[in-house]
Amino acid sequence: MDKDRVQGTIDELVGSTKRQVGELTGNPFTQVEGAAQQIKGKIENAIGELKDAGRDARDHILTAHETHEAEEEIKREERKAKLVHDHNLM
Repeated sequence: MDKDRVQGTIDELVGSTKRQVGELTGNPFTQVEGAAQQIKGKIENAIGELKDAGRDARDHILTAHETHEAEEEIKREERKAKLVHDHNLM
C-alpha cells in the first residue's frame, strides 16, 4: 500500500472529525478546515491508488517478460539437446 493512501486515510478521518466538531460547536472555520482536509485525504488516496496501479502494471509486465525469457531459454536448451542427440545418432 502506498504511503499516500495511508496519509490520505488519516487526513480523511482527521478532517471528518474536525468538520463534525465545527458543526457541533458552530464554528464555520473548523467546519471548512475539516472539509478541506477530507478533500485533501481523498486526493492523496487517489494518488496512492494510481501509484499502486502503476506498480502492479509494471510488475505484471516484468513477470510476463521474465516468463517469456524463461520459455525461450527452455526452447534453446531443447534445440541444443536435440542437436546433440541427432549428432550422437550419426
